[in-house]
Amino acid sequence: MPLRHGGFARGVVARMPRRGRVVLGYFFGPRLETPASATLDDLHPNLAVARIRFGDLGLIQGRWLVIGKMPNWHRADWPIPDFVRRDPISRKAWLVRYHEPLRSVSEPLSDYDDLQLLESDGLYGAGAAEAKISKLLALQLN
Repeated sequence: MPLRHGGFARGVVARMPRRGRVVLGYFFGPRLETPASATLDDLHPNLAVARIRFGDLGLIQGRWLVIGKMPNWHRADWPIPDFVRRDPISRKAWLVRYHEPLRSVSEPLSDYDDLQLLESDGLYGAGAAEAKISKLLALQLN
């Protein structure tokens, strides 16, 4: 994935429906100078800086390069994480679980403060995903 202020991030497509459109990906630092320096053998789901749902336009347009397949990739090792949907006005939160990247399977009400570590339930466009990962990797440098 190209980053906003130069360089690239690595990502793993963990789920992609046959018709595409909404993808679940795990993204990793550190920032790379070129896509040619990307390796896949050191990526582990627990080391991801973000696990997000995003649109596939960056992949379709070729802005996001596909550099290969993960060696020894097993679907069970790369699960769809739980997400949280928050309403800051009412201070209510919902735990959101997906069966696939587009279809949620449950949204039980949960305590607003208990879900702080979960990624926000949102759907990023390709550009918004690039901005989010760029910001997270810039924070790693500081």
